[in-house]
Amino acid sequence: MTKISPQPGIMDIALYVSGESKLAGHEQVLKLSSNENPLGCSDKAIAAFTEAGTNLNRYPATDHAPLRQAIGEVHGLDPDRIICGVGSDEVLQFITQAYAGVGDEIITTEHGFSMYPILAKMVGANPVTVPERERVIDIDAILNAVTARTRIVFIANPANPTGTFLSEDALVRLAAGLPENVILVHDGAYTEFVEGFDGGASLVDRFPNVVMTRTFSKIHGLGGLRIGWGYAQRAVIDVLNRIRQPFNLSEPQMAAASAAIRDTGFTAHCAELNARMRLHLREALLDMGIACDESHANFVLARFVSPDEAAAADAALRTEGILVRSVSGYGLPSALRITVGDEDGCARVIDCLARFMQGRRPA
Repeated sequence: MTKISPQPGIMDIALYVSGESKLAGHEQVLKLSSNENPLGCSDKAIAAFTEAGTNLNRYPATDHAPLRQAIGEVHGLDPDRIICGVGSDEVLQFITQAYAGVGDEIITTEHGFSMYPILAKMVGANPVTVPERERVIDIDAILNAVTARTRIVFIANPANPTGTFLSEDALVRLAAGLPENVILVHDGAYTEFVEGFDGGASLVDRFPNVVMTRTFSKIHGLGGLRIGWGYAQRAVIDVLNRIRQPFNLSEPQMAAASAAIRDTGFTAHCAELNARMRLHLREALLDMGIACDESHANFVLARFVSPDEAAAADAALRTEGILVRSVSGYGLPSALRITVGDEDGCARVIDCLARFMQGRRPA
């Protein structure tokens, strides 16, 4: 009798591990491990969510029209070229399911978001990891890795967990260098933390094989609701909608997201606070002798001299009730990713690490 077995690649997937939120012995934990907004979300989003919760017996709209309209208005995009999902992760999954399969290749980068190889293995495709250059995505390495089997290239920009950033010129060179049958996915989860950046929207308008994804989990502070979206040419959106579950988002989710994206004042306030505290936190780390690249996201990557020192720094932070993210799984065993908190949160991190570093670096 033949045993049941999963599709190829499924059992090769290592389970995704999210940032910790609890710490034994500490009732009040400062959670800086998941890149969450320290200011929470817009009051208008909470009000919209609460109001929508009075009609939970009703099925939600299947076309997400009001939310797509809100996104289009705020970002100047065609709502008919927008698709919404359960976090941007689901949109990434739609793309992978629709355009890759067994034996195909999906290119990711050395320190790229850990979901990308998971998505590849989910459909039986082979993840191909290319090196980065000093923690920055290497365009030439990606283009040189393209073969006849390549179907998708995943990049996050700004990148997670490094916080580094590719300019528009670099993005255009990458898109122009890819074959027309290879999809470039520009994951823009941290777009709003880069002043004046459109997240890849202009790239989508210029190249038919580019898809941009975005999320409400970061600057909009709606990580607990899981809402994301993508923007592409209409032909691509038509394909993705054919595999999207019709009721994948609830009415409270969509109401909260619509209110959040329209509250541009709150968004701007969050971006200003993040930019100010990110600079302050990075400069403090550098002054202590801790290496730290310029970040364009809502976190910094603190790089220590060894994995042992990074682990000791993590332990010191934990002792004081502060949770950050070890990124050994991203090929950075000597680093810790630290979410940019509010003024009090950053002050606690700086004070703790300053005491930890005393005597560890030459004056």
